[in-house]
Parts: sequence; structure tokens; C-alpha cells
Amino acid sequence: MTNTPAGPRLLGPADVRSLAARLDLRPTKQRGQNFVIDPNTVRRIVRESQITADDVVVEVGPGLGSLTLALLEVARRVIAVEVDPVLAGLLPETIATYAPEQAEAFEVVLGDAMRIEEIPGPAPTALVANLPYNVSVPVLIHMLTLLPSLERGLVMVQAEVADRLAARPGSKVYGVPSVKAAWFADVRRAGAIGRNVFWPAPNVDSGLVAWTRREPPATTATREQVFTLVDAAFAQRRKQLKAALKTLVGSSEAAARAIEAAGVDPTVRGEMLTVEEFSRIAEHVEW
Repeated sequence: MTNTPAGPRLLGPADVRSLAARLDLRPTKQRGQNFVIDPNTVRRIVRESQITADDVVVEVGPGLGSLTLALLEVARRVIAVEVDPVLAGLLPETIATYAPEQAEAFEVVLGDAMRIEEIPGPAPTALVANLPYNVSVPVLIHMLTLLPSLERGLVMVQAEVADRLAARPGSKVYGVPSVKAAWFADVRRAGAIGRNVFWPAPNVDSGLVAWTRREPPATTATREQVFTLVDAAFAQRRKQLKAALKTLVGSSEAAARAIEAAGVDPTVRGEMLTVEEFSRIAEHVEW
């Protein structure tokens, strides 16, 4: 009879508060620190992420390790990126205490997830994270850009950000996050998370966003050019596209020419266009 490794013990409310007390930690709004205190919630996040025993998972903002422990129940390896040196310093000890049999499969990287330039070890295949709400979109876009090996992921963000990321053209909440995320992946809403599973409880609702990597649009324009165009189109989202892009391309006439050359109506607003249409327009702009 073989001995299977004992699974991690997950953190409950008392564990989270005990670890925070050890660090004399007072969660800050500045860093968007809201720690999950409910084991059922982190297990649900892992389940919805569809990771397997083959996955190398990168986690952003592990905090005290609630989700990290649940990821170690399933994944082959977990690399956690933490910007707070105090939290990063405690994590290996927490993992060794609560998941001794999985400790070798864990690594913490001290750094800012918006600026980090590499992830050590085998290439990550999945991103699963409770993202700090104030930087969730730039962190997600940076990680998708940095790590082409990522095949899929699930992130918990503020509910309205989740709506934006998963929005389709024509929706009221369709905007820059929607288009940029669509460049990399098929994105969908994967559920809601209540406020009472956090300590301290946030004053906003949370949502889960799942994504699956896809090929970017086939275009001769660069991603940077397309994203610059998207930023300009939504900076004045109530304006017709030719007016919104006027400053970027030099005149509304030049904008109209580029838009028409891409087979798009220059009088539509940016919120009606897919990432493929933005990419086609970018090909006809004189950069």
C-alpha cells in the first residue's frame, strides 16, 4: 500500500488572524489587501480554474497564503509573486507548516507583478490569483504579455472589473480592458464571490473571470500599435471613431481614411468594434 501525500490544511478565520497578528499586520487599502478566510471559497476558485496535477501555476498577491495552499492541493508547482516583503517572508514558513508535503513544490518571488520581468523555474501554464483590486487589469495584461506559456487562468477581481474584462462589443461596460484581454484570450465571467469571505470585508462585490489563451488577431500591426489605438478610441468613448482618433493620427480625415480602409464605418464609436477590427485599422494608420 503506497502512502499518498497528505493534503494541505487550509486557512480558516482564526488561522488568518493569527498569522496577521504575528506580523502585526493591518491590511491596507493602498495595496488592496483583503484576505480570504473561507476554505470553501479558495477550493471553489481552484475548481473553477480547471487546473490539474500537470499545471505550473503562477499566483499574484498570495497574501497570507489562503489560495496558495488550495492551489498546492492540486497543482504540480506554485510560484507566488508578492510585493510586500513582510508577507513574502512569512509565506515559506506558512507553507511548511500547513502543507509540509507540498513545500518543495512552492516558491515565492518578491516583486511587483506589474514590473516583474521573469518567473523562475518551469514555464507557468496557468495564472490563478485574487488580484489586488486597484491594479488588477494592468497586472493581468502584464502577466499575459510576459508569459506566453500561460494557457488559461482564473482571477478574482472587483465585480465591475470582471464585467468589463468579459464584456462584448456593444455592451455599456465594453472598453479598454475588454479589448486588451481579448487580444490574448477568450474571457468569460465565472461567478460571484460574497464580501463575507474576506477579512477585512471589502465594500465592493467580487467576481471571478476565467480565460483561455487564444492566438492574437492575424495582423501586420504590432500589439503596441493596436493598444495605442484602443486607448485613443476609448479616451473619448462618446465620440465617433474618426473624431476620437483625430489627435492620434493627425486629422479626422486621416482617421476616416484609415478606418474606411479597414472596412469599418468611421462614424461608429469604439465600443462597437472587436479587437480584430481595431487591429485592421491599426494596419492603415501611418505610425
